[in-house]
Amino acid sequence: MYNNCFADNDEYKIKIDSYRPLDKDAVKQIQEYYRIGLTYSSNALEGNTLDLAETKVVLEDGLTVSGKPMKDHLETIGHSDAFYELLKLAKSDIITEENIKYLHKLFYKRIDEENAGQYRKKSIIVTGSDVEFPKPEVLQDKMSEFAQSISEMKANLHPVEFAAMLHAKFVNIHPFIDGNGRVARLLMNLALLQSGYNITIIPPVVRADYIRAIQDTNHNNFIPFINFISEMVLESQKEYLRIIERLK
Repeated sequence: MYNNCFADNDEYKIKIDSYRPLDKDAVKQIQEYYRIGLTYSSNALEGNTLDLAETKVVLEDGLTVSGKPMKDHLETIGHSDAFYELLKLAKSDIITEENIKYLHKLFYKRIDEENAGQYRKKSIIVTGSDVEFPKPEVLQDKMSEFAQSISEMKANLHPVEFAAMLHAKFVNIHPFIDGNGRVARLLMNLALLQSGYNITIIPPVVRADYIRAIQDTNHNNFIPFINFISEMVLESQKEYLRIIERLK
């Protein structure tokens, strides 16, 4: 059972803000830490077999890990590219449909250039799921409607709730042939960064709880997922605070 931690989220944000602005060296170290950590965790949630140390080797040294699928390496490099774009987009205060498509393109172009940044052209079946995703011919309308709703959601929801809803609503549309979970977590973090929060990582160890909470949103029950994300934000805030305290 996960709880709504908005009050704690607000309290920790104030604590973190008291250390800002950070110096350039600290910012660079923190960005590198989260480039590797978010890439590893987000990929691992989708079954990527590279562990944290192997992810670091791929991204920092440009090496391949023997015995691991090439797709896992390409996902790692692509997610890192999308992470850098995430940092650029965080300087704005809007999220557009083109932003979403470009994040997917950066992540997916080395794997499947034709479908990178393009909505899927055929229906998909997710094993073990009772979810009916929109048919390809209605995806554009669904995504346009979703993009148009972003500013209203942001204006009316707590920043953490907004980030969670952005994630949930996007992943329930499932517009891309692959990489939807990765893009959903990037969007969630983009919303958090634009609201002055830090990167939030969902550890692979809570994958079952994460999936269960997402499945609840398929039936318009968003509370478990919002609470789950709120706790993930809080744990990431605690970690972020420890990091900046060490760097000061």
